[in-house]
Amino acid sequence: MIAHKSGNLTIYTPDTIDGTGAHFFDTGISAGFPSPAEDFKEQRLSLDQELIKNKEATFFARVSGQSMIGAGLDDHDLLVIDRSLEPKNNKIAVCFLDGEFTVKRLKVSNKEIWLQPENPNYPIIKITEENNFVIWGIVTNVIKKV
Repeated sequence: MIAHKSGNLTIYTPDTIDGTGAHFFDTGISAGFPSPAEDFKEQRLSLDQELIKNKEATFFARVSGQSMIGAGLDDHDLLVIDRSLEPKNNKIAVCFLDGEFTVKRLKVSNKEIWLQPENPNYPIIKITEENNFVIWGIVTNVIKKV
């Protein structure tokens, strides 16, 4: 379900389905030599349980743009955002700035707030009293397509 769409992000409210989950093999997948097949132990895995710690305060948003590629957030990635987490220095946050949503790294020092992109082609943004600014939530996970 789409909750809000702006130029940079589309915010989604998660629909959770109880009692479902994909098959999960709790052995780790070797990136080196394969392990014997008899070591696999099949379980059910719910991505809701893995990625969502506070259901009422969690939203998804799709990234639009390249300003956070240095942090591993690429165009069209899906972000998991928890609005109940405390904003802290160096956290990646979804912010509402002057009428638009944006995702940036928070830099807080001496009562000043800066929004730092993770791409040198984008400017660092200093937040002033003139800005309409709200830290909307903290990014906890990113979901990528390969």
